[in-house]
Amino acid sequence: MNTDSFALRHIGPRRDDLQKMLNTVGVDSMEQLIFETIPNDIRLEKDLTLDDAMSEQEYLEHITELSSKNNVFKTYIGLGYHQAIIPPVIQRNILENPGWYTAYTPYQAEIAQGRLEALLNYQTMITDLTGMELANASLLDESTAAAEAMSLLFAVRERDQKKSNVSKFFVSEEILPQTLSLLKTRAIPLEIELVIGNHEEFDFSDEYFAALLQYPGKTGKVYDYRDFVAKAKKNQIKVAVAADILSLVKLEAPGSYGVDVVVGTTQRFGIPLGYGGPHAAYFATLAAYKRNIPGRIIGVTKDTNGNRALRMALQTREQHIKRDKATSNICTAQVLLAVMAGMYGVYHGPKGLDYIATKVHNHATTLADALERLGLYQTNESYFDTIGIKTDATKIKFLSESKEINFYYPDEETVSISVNETTTLKDLNKIVALFAEAINKETIKITEIKEGNAIPKSVARHSPFLENEVFNSYHSETDLMRYIKKLERKDLALNHSMIPLGSCTMKLNAAAQMLPLSDPMWGNMHPFVPIEQAGGYQYILKKLEDQLTEITGFAGTSLQPNSGAQGEFAGLMVIKAYHESRGDHHRKICLIPSSAHGTNPASAIMAGMRVVVTKATLEGNIDINDLREKAELHKDNLAALMITYPSTHGVYESAIKEATGIIHDNGGQVYMDGANMNAQVALTNPGAIGADVCHLNLHKTFAIPHGGGGPGVGPICVAKQLVPFLPSNPIIRTGGEKAITAISAAPWGSAMACLISYAYICMLGENGLKKSTEYAILNANYIKERLKGHFEVLYAGERGRAAHEMIIDCRPFKENGIEVVDIAKRLMDYGFHAPTVSFPVAGTMMIEPTESESLPELDRFCDAMISVKKEIDAISKDEPNNLLKNAPHTQAMLTADAWTMPYTRQQAAFPLDYVSDNKFWPSVRRVDDAYGDRNLICTCAPIEAYMDA
Repeated sequence: MNTDSFALRHIGPRRDDLQKMLNTVGVDSMEQLIFETIPNDIRLEKDLTLDDAMSEQEYLEHITELSSKNNVFKTYIGLGYHQAIIPPVIQRNILENPGWYTAYTPYQAEIAQGRLEALLNYQTMITDLTGMELANASLLDESTAAAEAMSLLFAVRERDQKKSNVSKFFVSEEILPQTLSLLKTRAIPLEIELVIGNHEEFDFSDEYFAALLQYPGKTGKVYDYRDFVAKAKKNQIKVAVAADILSLVKLEAPGSYGVDVVVGTTQRFGIPLGYGGPHAAYFATLAAYKRNIPGRIIGVTKDTNGNRALRMALQTREQHIKRDKATSNICTAQVLLAVMAGMYGVYHGPKGLDYIATKVHNHATTLADALERLGLYQTNESYFDTIGIKTDATKIKFLSESKEINFYYPDEETVSISVNETTTLKDLNKIVALFAEAINKETIKITEIKEGNAIPKSVARHSPFLENEVFNSYHSETDLMRYIKKLERKDLALNHSMIPLGSCTMKLNAAAQMLPLSDPMWGNMHPFVPIEQAGGYQYILKKLEDQLTEITGFAGTSLQPNSGAQGEFAGLMVIKAYHESRGDHHRKICLIPSSAHGTNPASAIMAGMRVVVTKATLEGNIDINDLREKAELHKDNLAALMITYPSTHGVYESAIKEATGIIHDNGGQVYMDGANMNAQVALTNPGAIGADVCHLNLHKTFAIPHGGGGPGVGPICVAKQLVPFLPSNPIIRTGGEKAITAISAAPWGSAMACLISYAYICMLGENGLKKSTEYAILNANYIKERLKGHFEVLYAGERGRAAHEMIIDCRPFKENGIEVVDIAKRLMDYGFHAPTVSFPVAGTMMIEPTESESLPELDRFCDAMISVKKEIDAISKDEPNNLLKNAPHTQAMLTADAWTMPYTRQQAAFPLDYVSDNKFWPSVRRVDDAYGDRNLICTCAPIEAYMDA
């Protein structure tokens, strides 16, 4: 065995297993299987042009060398990004722990109670600090959250405002520049008119439906917004506030003076800067908007026994239900980062947060005092952590960079300085000495940090926060370590067993890929530093763009979209810009197959397009005749076709090139959803099938961890004609010559997460990538054959092969009184997370094993499925008290004195021999979603607040 080969470590089946698997599938070779699976006319004719594969050791040496090209200066740029201290107990036990970073989105609540509790803590922390009634479980970044606030407030306009088509949205000129750019992107397709101005001169006209304020402002000044909000409410104008999370410890909560939405980022709560992400944004609002809030909400309910349980609340808001009626396409949270930020709040508690916020403020006021004593003018009368100094900015910039210090320079005569949690007395003296040198004066030495007084009493915080027990119990490292472990034990993650989720690709996240994320040379880089300071990042990001461009067969790539949903939106906006550049402003029809993921129609609507659904054949393929008919009917207004390939049904459709040709013949562009790109890499690609743009889920195909529902990265790769329109950033130049405005806050989105995919490609190389795709297909077809005779596979290719995933039909089991959800819950007793339930076809399961799973694990899963099928066969519709309806079975049930079930404890908890060797116990019985939605509690309320008397 070649121990230098990363591919041999990443790919699950061993060489000795291959022939057995091929025999089961019924082919003589891997080549024959691929030939029978992928249409020959879209196969790549030559290998990808990629560098040779590195060993893990070579890669780690390479990434360490590249890190030295990052010049990590002391940075006081601010603008929503601040260096923070990551508590080592959180770094070691969450960020570096596969028990946390390999878990899936908590759709199966019974085996995700730990993560759900951590997110409930996060939501409670956000509602407390903002003073709002309801918070979601995180969004992508502050700017995205602000854009979602604009969309929500547009959707909930008063009836008379909708009738009068009131569409003006006021934006304070104090808003962060990256947020303004993203607001412009989102406003255009919704036909919202942005009006940017001085909030102190706003006239509260009835032409406005809402306003957005920054708190503190981008210059650092703290405004008292109480009068503004009161006047706005009087005139039916709703108000959103983008607020710095740490400042809310010292500033009065916006909710206390009646705002409608509060958004921001929790990055400075113990999350690495990472050159822009990933970070967890927060979104808090009123309970009245609970059905309009974007993203996910964690809520409290009860289980079958009446015990407290958690789950994702109001799941009907998800895009797979609302589709083109959805108000947002957000399907990715930043769960791992939200968990870290929530634990930061748990670890420090209200007193610890107050200490940190007070320290930051005191450092800012002490610095301002010293600079004023030098004779410099400080512009902010009131502030939390950011001061403005009037001086020759060009001279300061040259001098500061020579001393490895970064400030922000809003204009030629202003230097903005934002201090942070890591700023020390020594740092302040270096700053003062630098300014003294610039103005040829002797420096003033600061000997102590003085108590700050730059927050006016009118906005100083008086309302309490974080009074719940969880924020006042775990302040020693021992206590927090045990609390984190307690929660981890309640979650089934990839470090326990295979997670066979179709469409979600839960493959190995190799340790070597993850290690650099703990390196401060990658973690402490601010996204707005001059690019010459980010040599290591710039090399990797450019190289990754080139790698993805080559893999997709396109001409250019943007890494800016920081989720798959954002990638969809970005791709469609680029198509829109392309059409408009040609004078085709009228091209707004987007054709979408009926089987498409729900984010597709939601994204199309967000991009200002009109969705026309095309039919599927009985075999699950695109109905080419219907597609041609609709494309020709709408040829004068056709903008795009959105497709997934292989299809959402897990099939390589042989007519794909005909479909893309029809769209091009009728003036449209083809958008390919990259959800299933892991079944294409190195064998075919979007360019080969005739697509014009695709997004890639780096958290699927290219092995970024799901983290319990995020982080994700959703770059777009485009054909030559679309390259000029790739997205820009207002501070650091990115994108094409005719770039659309920003898609995410940071120039390269979640740049630090991109290190993981770069590692994946570098260590696999062309041959390893190809083998990964081949084994993903082999593993899926192996499961398909093993389950034959037990479960019917709904769709297959023309030669009877599955792609990398398959759909099994569970609807016939209704004759036994069994629904697909019962199978999902019963699999927990076997130690497995369920496959994807009821997508894309209700009453089915979509299974995807990935290439990372070994033959013994595939067999365990198949044995479990076959065993469950035997249990179903033995069940009568008239006997609902059975193994599946009662699943999952908890340890409390099995150890209770009384056992009244018509089956044995052994059958319930240890149905197969392998289970007893590595038993995973669900911590609650089946949760009651309906009860939780009727009694919506989304914070750490005491049990009496929601349970029946």
